[in-house]
Amino acid sequence: MNVTEPELNVRPLPDAVLVDIADYVCNFTIENPEAYRTARYSFNDALGCAFEALDYPECRHFLGPVVPDIVVTRGARVPGTGFELDPVSAAFNFGTMIRWLDSNDCFLAAERGHPSDNLGAILTTADFLSRRRRARGDAPLTVRDVLTAQIKAYEIQGGIAIKNSFTRIGCDHAALIRVASAAVITHMIGGTRDQIISAVSNAWADGITLKAYRQAPNVGTRKNWAAGDATSRGVQLALLAMRGAMAIPSVLTAKKFGFYEALYHGGTFTFERALGSYVMENILFKFVPADMLTQTAVECAFKVRPFVIDRIDDIESIVIRSQEAMIGINDKRGPLHNAEDRDHCAQYVVAVALLYGRLTSPDLQDDFAAAPAIDRLRAKIRIVEDAGYTRDFYDPAKRSSANALEITFKDGSHAPAMAIEYPLGHPRRRVEGFAMLEEKFRRNLARRFSGSAEASILELCTNQARLEKTAVDEFVDKCVVAL
Repeated sequence: MNVTEPELNVRPLPDAVLVDIADYVCNFTIENPEAYRTARYSFNDALGCAFEALDYPECRHFLGPVVPDIVVTRGARVPGTGFELDPVSAAFNFGTMIRWLDSNDCFLAAERGHPSDNLGAILTTADFLSRRRRARGDAPLTVRDVLTAQIKAYEIQGGIAIKNSFTRIGCDHAALIRVASAAVITHMIGGTRDQIISAVSNAWADGITLKAYRQAPNVGTRKNWAAGDATSRGVQLALLAMRGAMAIPSVLTAKKFGFYEALYHGGTFTFERALGSYVMENILFKFVPADMLTQTAVECAFKVRPFVIDRIDDIESIVIRSQEAMIGINDKRGPLHNAEDRDHCAQYVVAVALLYGRLTSPDLQDDFAAAPAIDRLRAKIRIVEDAGYTRDFYDPAKRSSANALEITFKDGSHAPAMAIEYPLGHPRRRVEGFAMLEEKFRRNLARRFSGSAEASILELCTNQARLEKTAVDEFVDKCVVAL
């Protein structure tokens, strides 16, 4: 009988990916002022998205302490609310608020995601640390520190996503939020390089988060709170690392049981570029609460609407030419069961835009969606792939997200064809995109604040230099309000 000798139990050095992330977080200096400028817009946008989410009871039901009536002293305050929570719970609350309405920023690549989800952890942990520091007579963190951590979290999440698809293995991008939050939060709370490696390795050890809740027929509200769950887990892993949690050095590369062999179909991660500030500089912003991949389709609908609004009943067919990525998640036939289903249905968002000349969060709710005209028009819409659009979507020199709208009437005539290559929130459209974001932030800020409180927050958030110098706890105090 042949006896196989067991492999020697030699503990390996940490995987290169873990080391690269830790070295980046500890040592990289962000030198491009445009990265900080864009980070401020992203920060404001995420804050505004969180404020808007509080209009919805379904979101508010998820907020507060895990166990009712728990009191935390000198905890983290949750902006837009009166909650004071432990940092893990605060990250869940704020991360859930930011993501609830699917209106925060986005990065499109081999894997798509929303890097501002990490602000759920970053701002609340910075607030928690600042209050503790101030209590012992030390200087609090500033918003500049928050923006720095934000840029680095974006880079970790997006840098991995550029060339590595997790959707292909059924994994949700929430796994990358967990990794990015774990890395920057460990550093923020004073962790060493080795402690960052520990936190990040344990984030990978959590494995995949199934994508079933983002795809038909299982789309539901977990899509809204998954980011809060992931970013709060990052905080928890950071705190455990600070208590001495051991690293798992070959969590990615270990034979049979590592991430690559066990979950990634035997592949390994590849990287387009070294970690820097690229993702923040190329982040995409949304001008309507729908999937990023459909933003140009909605804009096309707005532009062509004057030519069709008086002939809606005469429409024979509508063709959306799009890229493969959009079709995979947004081409939906049959019933739509909730707002989360609708904001990822290209036919629905285009139909609403054509019929009403707008697309807002209330337009995704059940009562509004019951209008028969929406489903009648939706039934006439089909989506086809344009190979050129798919190619340009993945082209690193373009990273476009193109859609085209072709409307045919029953008499054989056509509305003017409309095609838009780059969405309003794309880096190639920054001037008009930033103007849109300022208006969006003003609108969302007014949902929770008025008078001098509103004016004070607005003046601060639109002043780059002053905002960056502001202590985090002082900033958050301006944003505290009872639900």
